[in-house]
Amino acid sequence: MLSRFSDAPSKRAPLGLLFLSLLVGLSLLVAACGSNGGTAATTGTTPTAKPSIAAPTDLITAGTLTVGSDTTYPPQEFVDTATGQATGFDIDLITEIAQRMGLKVDVKKANFNTIIDDLNAKRYDVVISAVTINDERKQKAELIPYFNAGQSLLVQKGNPEQFKSIKDLCGKTAGVQDGTVELDALNAASKDCTAAGKQAIHLTVLKDQTDVIQLLLNKRVVATYQDSPVTDYYLKLNPGQFEVAGSIVNAAPEGIALRKGDSSMIDAVQAAFKAIKADGSYDKLFAKWQLNPVQKIALTADSKVYA
Repeated sequence: MLSRFSDAPSKRAPLGLLFLSLLVGLSLLVAACGSNGGTAATTGTTPTAKPSIAAPTDLITAGTLTVGSDTTYPPQEFVDTATGQATGFDIDLITEIAQRMGLKVDVKKANFNTIIDDLNAKRYDVVISAVTINDERKQKAELIPYFNAGQSLLVQKGNPEQFKSIKDLCGKTAGVQDGTVELDALNAASKDCTAAGKQAIHLTVLKDQTDVIQLLLNKRVVATYQDSPVTDYYLKLNPGQFEVAGSIVNAAPEGIALRKGDSSMIDAVQAAFKAIKADGSYDKLFAKWQLNPVQKIALTADSKVYA
């Protein structure tokens, strides 16, 4: 997953925060179920009566867009444990995209560490899961940028260790999600520690981001490293418990992932996303999830798929 921005996220309305707090509080207590490729939730969407964009021709299930998503990454994708359905900014966005094509949506819970491989194995039509666009992923999939993010370090309130960046974690225990760019960054920082004659960073690597945050809640690690919107979300969810150490770094775009050469899918998703940007629906989703406007993707006439 990629990094995220947000120095000053917009404030949540009290009722909205309470509602989201209840949802994710439950998700921290109850692990999102389902094995790799299993159903996390079917978003009960109804296709539009008059789709504005032609649907792709090679869908896994006719009339349905099958979506892979690691639904443990609020506020972008997580499971509402009260309904069993996937929710979040990314889920709303891909649902809106599908509706422009006259399609229903079926969200499958994915293992982030293998999510692109599973896409290429045709377990999903598309992937939306805070996937950071980098050279390695561009070799495996085509990516339509839709969101900006950065990386940030979450610690206990008061920052008792006085961390300023991951360079200060030598000899310390940190939590991180498997398969993420944050794990790559921590592994690199750990090598720098040992090269300087210091102890390596002791990493606890877990499959689900919600479980990573639980480590910090239980004080089993001194810090967690994740995309900045996730950090912002848990700061608001747990007032007085956490704070950000240092600044947001490594800002980069996140992309909707599609199979290379799947031209009908690529063209349809890109056309739908451009329409959503043009008519203000994208801005409405940012407002709904109270995301920092700096995380918006700027769409220009020459916006292209990263391949």
